[in-house]
Amino acid sequence: MKRILYTLIVIAATTQFAKAQQRPQYTQYVFNNYLLNPALSGIENYTDVKLGYRSQWTGLEGAPVTSYFSVNTPIGNRFLQGDATAFPAGGGLNPSSRSYTQNYMAAEPHHGVGLMVVSDKTGPITQTNIDATYAYHLGLTETLNLAVGVSAGVSHNVIDVSKLTYVDQNDPTINNITGSQWKPDLGIGVWAYSSNYFFGASVQQILPQNLYVTTSTTAVQNKTVPHYFVTGGVKLFVSDDITLMPSALLKFIAPVPVTFDVNMKMSFKDKFWIGGSYRRNDSYAALVGFNLNSLINVGYSYDFTTSALNTVSHGSHEIVLGILLNNRYKVTCPQHTF
Repeated sequence: MKRILYTLIVIAATTQFAKAQQRPQYTQYVFNNYLLNPALSGIENYTDVKLGYRSQWTGLEGAPVTSYFSVNTPIGNRFLQGDATAFPAGGGLNPSSRSYTQNYMAAEPHHGVGLMVVSDKTGPITQTNIDATYAYHLGLTETLNLAVGVSAGVSHNVIDVSKLTYVDQNDPTINNITGSQWKPDLGIGVWAYSSNYFFGASVQQILPQNLYVTTSTTAVQNKTVPHYFVTGGVKLFVSDDITLMPSALLKFIAPVPVTFDVNMKMSFKDKFWIGGSYRRNDSYAALVGFNLNSLINVGYSYDFTTSALNTVSHGSHEIVLGILLNNRYKVTCPQHTF
């Protein structure tokens, strides 16, 4: 196939990021695992709203830029009116304290629903995913919860052909490029959680789809592939008010090798936290966040690129704004997602 696209469009169309990852990556995913796993829909006792923006590999023309909006909430009167872990008005126990952990009981069985909109732009390619989610939560034991969730929606894939450069203007592939496509999107996930640990597994992009070049007999068709995620973390007490939370994320995306993220978060009561992250063969990151009050929290991270792109990249910035609506118990940090 005789064409050179903007920054190798053949590669970009099948790999919006390096390492063949077609979905966005997040440094602060541990603070919004809902983006990767629909089973977290309605996990908290309030409506959880997140707004996020990520500028990856700044300084590199056409580098990925991701923005998203997500919202999820529990439904079911028993959970909404106060379950076994609900706080009294005014906040009650600090979720980072040993007392909270010792008194923890599994949440009442309930449903959760949500919506996420994720837009990711890399060079001439823009992918926007719009997905509704549903999850059911139940207690397996007195202190262990299990949630099963599903996400379903559409993916809008756009390629700006005006930004493409061709070696051969007569290449028939040019006429077979579809500039805008709507494709179905489906994902599933499971999530187990207690007072001081969590574990989850999910898959996105279950339905493989042809992208951009779908009618040419000479071109290799670009297809989406399923993305598998496995993650887990544990809360460790340094003192009653200071905790460490190591966590890890494994990513399985054929045909590339398995990759992973490793994170460490240190939380000070329910006021603020700092942390660090390592992504295999890609970057190190520093993270910081503040729970300003029972309505707003904010997190920021900066990635130091360690791959070959570090000669042209100024690193990656990511900021996340959290809003806790209908927060009747005035908690200032999550109860069930640390």
